[in-house]
Amino acid sequence: MRKLAIVGAESSGKTTLARELANVLHAPWLPEYARHYFAAKGDTHYGLDDVIAIAQGQRAGEAEPALWQGADQGDWLVCDTNALVCKIWAEVRFGLCPVEIEAAWPAHDYALHILPTPDIVWQPDPLRENPHDRPALFARYQAALQASGAAFCIVSGSPTQRLAQMCAALGIKQP
Repeated sequence: MRKLAIVGAESSGKTTLARELANVLHAPWLPEYARHYFAAKGDTHYGLDDVIAIAQGQRAGEAEPALWQGADQGDWLVCDTNALVCKIWAEVRFGLCPVEIEAAWPAHDYALHILPTPDIVWQPDPLRENPHDRPALFARYQAALQASGAAFCIVSGSPTQRLAQMCAALGIKQP
């Protein structure tokens, strides 16, 4: 199974694109593990150990079909984030990225990383904390992807435009 990972700044349309792309591909998608983690924890206060646990949980979910949503089979798995998000999160919040997070992001395990531009309106959410830093975060993601040599593409515009850009990049017809 080939994996697509949608990564990038908070409130940049990752979840919307994951759902829509999975629907077009008739593929399952893996939700963002951090939401499950904090719901189970019962609060949103965190430390570096929590970010490590989230990176490992997100990675583990890629191998656990019971956690996937949508279609139950297909050639693709659409991942709503991966451990790269935790890498950037740890670097920004704590000034470093532990080896456990680095190990949870084997960049070349993904056929493609999708990086949405932060050109949509920021939506408040209890798990979001950087409404004014999204362009700088976008640049960090782009630099990390370039440094890793991972295949990636940038999408922008409305949700419809982003989906059309992804369909074109993957060479599939949009319904």
